[in-house]
Amino acid sequence: MISFVLIAICILVGYIFNYKKLLPPQSHKGINAWIIYVALPAVSLKYIPQINWNYTMLVPVIGPILVWIGAYVFVKIITYKRNLSKATIGALYLCTGLSNTSFVGFPLITAYFGEAQISIAVICDQVTFVLLSTVGIAMAINHSDKHTLTTSLVFKKMASFPPLWGCLLAFILPHFMDLELFMPLFDKLAGTVAPLALFSIGLQLKLSGLKNDWKPILSILGYKLILAPALVLLLVYVLNIKGMPSNIAVFEAAMPTLLTASVVADEYHLNTKLVNIATGITILAAFVTTLFWYLVLTY
Repeated sequence: MISFVLIAICILVGYIFNYKKLLPPQSHKGINAWIIYVALPAVSLKYIPQINWNYTMLVPVIGPILVWIGAYVFVKIITYKRNLSKATIGALYLCTGLSNTSFVGFPLITAYFGEAQISIAVICDQVTFVLLSTVGIAMAINHSDKHTLTTSLVFKKMASFPPLWGCLLAFILPHFMDLELFMPLFDKLAGTVAPLALFSIGLQLKLSGLKNDWKPILSILGYKLILAPALVLLLVYVLNIKGMPSNIAVFEAAMPTLLTASVVADEYHLNTKLVNIATGITILAAFVTTLFWYLVLTY
């Protein structure tokens, strides 16, 4: 119960701070920098060495990829013969194909399944980032009128993302040194992810303009919170791989739109307004729909 109280308080406080303008504009960027450069690498270093790697880990790896493929097909269908701008179509790909597996995913997984399962969620999160840095960026550039897609740009995006380096170090370092001495430090740093990420979400929560974009928002909600986890659940049945890794993969697929999608949309001149509204709405709705998916996975 305390995890749900933490989630509610942190988001509410962030929203109030933003509404009352108690912090300077763009303050969330400083908070996000700490999370990305310090806290998330610490999460990888804390949890990845604890993972028992076996065939059941296929689902957390494949799940985010399946969500992206499904989103690509979904957007193609709903935009067929519709007079939508390239900027809006590109925004739809980002909103549907990428899940908020860390900022929202980690706190909710802790609340529903316990902190120990974060080690599995880290796998989903790293695969999601690779998708963002490759096909996500490529899709954004392809729907932008002001940028050109290059291989070097994709590699630059990947190489400059600290959580990826944290993940790689978490795989490599245990073969050369004992990390047990550093675990208390990693534990304290990783513990800052949930409250700061949720506070940052509250600072960025924007719901204005929903009336004008309700049709694409409904499409995003339907895919992100219902169809995407259903796809991964179908994968679980096809592969016949049961257990906690599969449950976490389905649950992570039920997460709202990735916060970083708005940054990418803004950088490549997509429909940023749509992405911001979709991010806020899917986050709020996810607190209801994730309960449904928890019940499905548990019972």
